Amino acid sequence: MHISVQKKIRIGFFIAFTIIVGATVLSYLIAKNLMHNANQLNHTIEVSKKLEVITKQLKDAEAAIRGYNLTKQTTFLHPSMEQRSIKIEQEYQTLRRIMTDPVQQKNLDTLKQLLDIKYKQLTAGEQKDAALGARISVGEGETYMDLIDKKVQDMTDIEEAQLTERSRLFQFFSNLWIPVVFIISIFAIFIGVYSYIILNREFRLQLHVETRLKNYQRELQENINLLNKSNLELEQFAYVASHDLQEPLRKISTFSDRLQIKFKPALPVEASQLIDRMVVAVSRMRVLINDLLTFSRAGRITTEIVKPVDMNLLLQNVIGDLELALQERKGTVYYDQLPDIEGSDTAFHQLFLNLLSNSIKFADPARDLEIRIKKELLSGRETGVVKEDKQDATFCRFIIEDNGIGFDQAYAERIFLIFQRLHGVSEYKGTGIGLAICKKIVDAHHGFINAYGYPGKGASFVIILPLKQ
Repeated sequence: MHISVQKKIRIGFFIAFTIIVGATVLSYLIAKNLMHNANQLNHTIEVSKKLEVITKQLKDAEAAIRGYNLTKQTTFLHPSMEQRSIKIEQEYQTLRRIMTDPVQQKNLDTLKQLLDIKYKQLTAGEQKDAALGARISVGEGETYMDLIDKKVQDMTDIEEAQLTERSRLFQFFSNLWIPVVFIISIFAIFIGVYSYIILNREFRLQLHVETRLKNYQRELQENINLLNKSNLELEQFAYVASHDLQEPLRKISTFSDRLQIKFKPALPVEASQLIDRMVVAVSRMRVLINDLLTFSRAGRITTEIVKPVDMNLLLQNVIGDLELALQERKGTVYYDQLPDIEGSDTAFHQLFLNLLSNSIKFADPARDLEIRIKKELLSGRETGVVKEDKQDATFCRFIIEDNGIGFDQAYAERIFLIFQRLHGVSEYKGTGIGLAICKKIVDAHHGFINAYGYPGKGASFVIILPLKQ
């Protein structure tokens, strides 16, 4: 399966973007873990320091009490046990604020109870009454001091265990980070090289295409110039030929008329019939030349002659031109209110004149002729036939229906070709150019024309024209 260059580039950038996002998320997680471990380390150090301070102050207080009991010197009681207790309480409250772990909170509660008991022992040992101080049991003080040391050690062990766990997790992420960075770098290098190769190839291809396109455009312009020149020469030829051919036709017609007037009584019957056939042929030749001249000029639509055309007024003029023919066929034309359309009024007049003449020519002699012209405004998208750049433009669809003899739908495309006839000359007059002129006019106005035949029932022509050229 072939994948376009644009799709490959999009896929490459999507992969690169995904890798960058993944690397960013992973870096964020590792950085977050690093900061958490750093905070945990600071927390452990701070907790250990506070516990150490509390333990040291207790031991200093206990040593002061023992010194006082041995020497009875009051200098050992400065600072007093109350002052020392206040400092210990401050350190304890600091611990209470920084320790949020539920287990450590319980340990703090137990430590608080031990500190209260120890404070009472120290306060009792501070008494100057020797008998009262003697009642303070040295063993009991050491026992509670050991309990405090054990509780402090337990709390320190918990902090260090948490720190060890965090450090192990950080080590895991750190070890994972190195191969991840390596793999990401490899992918980034690969995508970069791949994108460079693809873009470089696309750039070269684009240069090649542009060069070929310029050559094609130059050749196309040359062909257009040649075609325009050829068309101009063809139009000049058709115009000159039509005028040059008219002169011998006029002479043939004049001589045949004189021959019939002057020598008809003396001519044999067969000779007279031959002259009549010659006159008919000359008449048909004159019509054919005029139609060819009209056909050669039908597609010439320039910006200078394009203007809004009142289609209602134009259709009334066409019907006026065909008044006698319609009366002969007992024909009636019904039409909707038509919009104004930009184009050549002469070309549109020729278009509707040919289509209505076609309906009159092929009317069914068994019934009165009825021609109906309907219109429908729709967007280019709704027509289903216009190009993408005209999808939002407004178009008018004309439907010209008659109840004539109709035709076989198999010949729907053929009737728009020049000199193509579905009936013999003896049956219906004409040169087979009328509908070809219609198609040429519609094409020149960027429109579309189709025919639909119903043998014995009639025919309809559908024309789609843009309101604006």
